[in-house]
Amino acid sequence: MAINNVGKERVHTVDIRQLFKIILRRRILILGVASAVMSTAGILAFLAKPNYQSSMQLLVRSNLYTTKSSNNPTDANSDFIDSNVEVVDYTGQLQLMLSNHLIEKAVVILRPDYPDIKIEDIKGTKGKKSPLSVARVESGTGINRTPSQLFEIKYKNHDPIKTQRVLQTLLRVYQDYNIEQQKQRLTKGMTFVNERLPKVKSSVVTAESNLEAFRKKHNILDPETQSKIVLENLADTQKQLQSTRAQLQDVQARYAALQDKLAASPSSAIISSRLSQSTRYQTLLNEIQRTELSLARERIRYTDDSPVVQKLVQQRESQLALLKQEVTRALAFQTGKKASQLKNSEIDAVINQALKQSASNESLLTERQMAEVYIKLADEVIQVQTTALGLEANEKSLSSSEKRLQAELAKYPSLIAEYNRLLPEVQTNRKTLEQLMQTQQSLSLKLAQGGFNWQTLEAPERGIYTGSGRSFILGGGAIAAPIIGIVVALILEMLNDSIHTSYELQRITNLRLLGIVPKLAKNHRRKRTLLTNHSTKILIADSPVAVASLPSHENLDMAYQNINILNSPLPYKSLMVTSANFGEGKSTVTLGLAVSSARTHHRVLIIDANLREPSLHKYLDLQNEWGLSLLLVDEAHSTFKDYIQPIHPSIDVLTAGPHLEDTVKLLSSRRMKELLKEFEQNYDLILVDAPPILNTVDARILATLCNAIVIIARLGQITRAELTQTKEILENLNLIGIIANQATNT
Repeated sequence: MAINNVGKERVHTVDIRQLFKIILRRRILILGVASAVMSTAGILAFLAKPNYQSSMQLLVRSNLYTTKSSNNPTDANSDFIDSNVEVVDYTGQLQLMLSNHLIEKAVVILRPDYPDIKIEDIKGTKGKKSPLSVARVESGTGINRTPSQLFEIKYKNHDPIKTQRVLQTLLRVYQDYNIEQQKQRLTKGMTFVNERLPKVKSSVVTAESNLEAFRKKHNILDPETQSKIVLENLADTQKQLQSTRAQLQDVQARYAALQDKLAASPSSAIISSRLSQSTRYQTLLNEIQRTELSLARERIRYTDDSPVVQKLVQQRESQLALLKQEVTRALAFQTGKKASQLKNSEIDAVINQALKQSASNESLLTERQMAEVYIKLADEVIQVQTTALGLEANEKSLSSSEKRLQAELAKYPSLIAEYNRLLPEVQTNRKTLEQLMQTQQSLSLKLAQGGFNWQTLEAPERGIYTGSGRSFILGGGAIAAPIIGIVVALILEMLNDSIHTSYELQRITNLRLLGIVPKLAKNHRRKRTLLTNHSTKILIADSPVAVASLPSHENLDMAYQNINILNSPLPYKSLMVTSANFGEGKSTVTLGLAVSSARTHHRVLIIDANLREPSLHKYLDLQNEWGLSLLLVDEAHSTFKDYIQPIHPSIDVLTAGPHLEDTVKLLSSRRMKELLKEFEQNYDLILVDAPPILNTVDARILATLCNAIVIIARLGQITRAELTQTKEILENLNLIGIIANQATNT
């Protein structure tokens, strides 16, 4: 876990809020880098040569196909001549002016005057700005600016005469090459046309012959038009056939109805005639009519369950039965059949007809009248039959025409396909022939006119001075110098793992920042005299102002007050002061905290617990012949006061004592724990100046014995990895905060 956290802390970025502090801290480096950049810029400016520039302007226009519209891409000449001949390809012209081929020709011409000249001297090398530049001049203003036909060619060099000579030579090369190329392209186009023209004429004759043979063979001019005519005739025939079939169906239906009516008319007429002569039949009809009238009146008054209604119903049924017997006798007599052989449907039909005629007061037809009706029906049947025969003949004729038209129409797809193959071939060949003839005439004219029109609007002159670039170099150096210096400082800052600000200290550890101690001035420490009186050792200052050598600062007082705030409501007396490594000023801060505590009338004991490399006695000019190491091994259990050295009325010091082996055993002994308890009973505050955490295990043992722990971190020296590791070792103990030491500002 510690390794991962250290890795994360190494990957850090510079906080924008600390940028000013970083610049201030690295100001010497920034000034050094800026000075180096400015010196380099000065040398480059001194070595810079003066530059001269000459220019010329060329108007490039084409005499070829100037009347051709750009909106007509299918122009007759487009398939047979080079596109560069029709209109000026300005992009191609610009690339041509900068091509190695033409520049090499210019170099060959210039070599007698400039033996060392090369293509690179004119065109430049890759990655550098070219001395030669070609650009189209734009016309118009604002958004209406458009490239014109005007080219501007510029050349820069340190020799003003050379700039003019180079452009003059390039102009000569451009014009010679352009005229030569135009003649070659036009000649090539004319050769192509002359070679193609006989072939196209032959193709036209062949295509026309094939088309004419097709028309003669099939006796048709345009199969598509003819097929449309056949299709229209077929549709009309099908329409007539459909109408004829509908009329035929109607006539056939009418003929069948007349046949049925004619078949039924003689018997109906005879039966009606015989029944009309029967008095009994007429009497029964009248009685049935009267009974039905009475029944209708009674049903208005009574329901069907009424005896009166039921009696009338029975009476009507009896009368109908008698009527049926009378009709049966008449039918049997007429047909010569027995009564049992007659169908009930025939009998019921005669009865129903008689009842209807009786209800409408119609009289039965006489035999003569019935005969006249029969003759009329027979005439009508003959007329309908004649009409049906005519319609059937017409239907057969139309069906035959339909089949013929369909068979004829089936031939046209293949004819149309062949015609569509032959006709475009004729049209294409004719069009090609026409284009070739037009192109032949145009090329002949253009060969006489010549190629592009190159007009020199501005001839090259002696190069004018454009500057040496010294101001630009110096100005760029002045701008780049501080920027490069700051960038270098920031890069070093990001690569450096040291912590320089209290903000970073607190952010990385997430501990309470107890105080920020600036770099304290070294005060002169006066000599002290040791007087020995038997077993009692007393330290007496040679001057009343000897205490002035102890470190003191208001920031130390603030740190002590912050510790006191954390000392409530559970007070602790033993406070271990440690650091990650040696040289972080923990002994100085410990003395400063002791002075701040003494000002509040507290008795303070300072213990130098660094038994391996003690330093507190050197700072205070104290004797180290006795101290904590001897007190821990003292078998007589002498009082600790024999080992204490007072340096202030309220401050006592217990030095580390002479170096003994196995300091771990001494510090982890029960004697050490007993001494700390005894010290806590006699002093208000015990400050343990412990060794660094990362170097030995001694500080880790002492951390388990003290009530609270404070880490001293020297800014600019301690690294993020060391601080993170120190915090991880002590975070499970009573670690109350951290003090930033050697801060450049508070």
